[in-house]
Amino acid sequence: MKLITALLLCVLAISALAKERSFLDFKSIIEHVNSVQKSWKAGHNDYFQDMDLDTIKGLMGTLETPEEHKLPHREFEALQDIPEEFFSAEAWPKCDSIKEVRDQSTCGSCWAFGAVEAMSDRICIASGQTLQTRISSEDLLSCCGMGCGQGCNGGYPSGAWNYFHKTGIVTGYLYNDKKWCSPYAFAPCDHHVDGKYGPCGASKPTPKCEKSCSNGDTYANDKWFADSVYSVPSQVTKIQTEIMTHGPVEAAFTVYADFPTYKSGVYHHTTGSALGGHAIKIVGWGVESGTPYWLVANSWNEGWGDKGFFKIRRGNNECGIEGQIVAGIPKLK
Repeated sequence: MKLITALLLCVLAISALAKERSFLDFKSIIEHVNSVQKSWKAGHNDYFQDMDLDTIKGLMGTLETPEEHKLPHREFEALQDIPEEFFSAEAWPKCDSIKEVRDQSTCGSCWAFGAVEAMSDRICIASGQTLQTRISSEDLLSCCGMGCGQGCNGGYPSGAWNYFHKTGIVTGYLYNDKKWCSPYAFAPCDHHVDGKYGPCGASKPTPKCEKSCSNGDTYANDKWFADSVYSVPSQVTKIQTEIMTHGPVEAAFTVYADFPTYKSGVYHHTTGSALGGHAIKIVGWGVESGTPYWLVANSWNEGWGDKGFFKIRRGNNECGIEGQIVAGIPKLK
C-alpha cells in the first residue's frame, strides 16, 4: 500500500511539474504565420524549442504604468508636410547611437533600454550632432527603485523618463565597456536565436545600485538630466512630428507568441496569445509593399530580427504601440 501511495504521489508531482512548465509550439506558429499572410516572415530557431513560457515572459519587462507615474501629455501642432518615409539615422547621420542595437541580456529591463537609447540619441541631436554620449541602462535599472517599477522584473517607461528629469542618469553603454561611467552588468546573449553569444537563460536579479564610475569620473559630475519629460499623443502625425523634431521616442507594445519568430517585413499580430509588455525605441517610418510601418530598434542584440530592428504596422495602433509613447528634452552640459 505504501509503495502504491508513493508511486501515486510521484506521478502527481511529475504531472504538476509538466503542467507548470508549458512550452510554445514555435514550429506550428511559424508555419501558420507564413501560410496565412505575406506582410512579414517568421523563422524557426532551435533556441526557443527548449525555453519554457515563463522564461520567455521574463524578457517582457514593461509593466502597466500606475496613474501616479504617468507623464503629462505634451500638446503641440502636427507638422503639415510629413514625408512618406523618415529615418533618424539618415536625418542625423553623425549620431552613432541611433544606429546601435543594445542587449538587455538576462533581465526584463527593456523599459530602461528603450529609454536610455532614445535619451542618448536626443542628446546628440540637441547638440547639433556633436555630443556622442551614451546614457546608462545600468544606472537607471539599478538605482531608480520603486519609481520605475521592479528592475529586472519589469518597469515603467514613464518612470524612467521621470527619473532622468528629477534625479539624472550617468553615462554607460555595453557590458564591460569602461569608457563610460556605468557599463551594463550582464553580458550579451542570444535572444531566441542560435548565435555567437550563447543562450540567455533565466532572468537575473536586479543589480545593486553602485554610485561610482568605472572610468575615473565622479558619479555626481557624470549625470545627465532632462529639461522636460512627457507622453506623446497617440495620433500618428504627432508621433511623427515628435520624432522629426526631437529624435527617436520610447514606446511600449504587447508582445504575442508570434513576435519572437519575426525575421523581416512589416509585423502585425497574426497568431498566439499575449506574452507581456515590451518597450522599444521608434526611430522612423516608411511604407513597404503598400503597408505603412514604424521602424523600431529592439534590445535583443543584432542577431535577432532584421539586424536587431523590426518593422511594425503603422496607423492602427498595432499591439498598442501608438498609445504608449514617452520622450523628453535633454538638458545639455
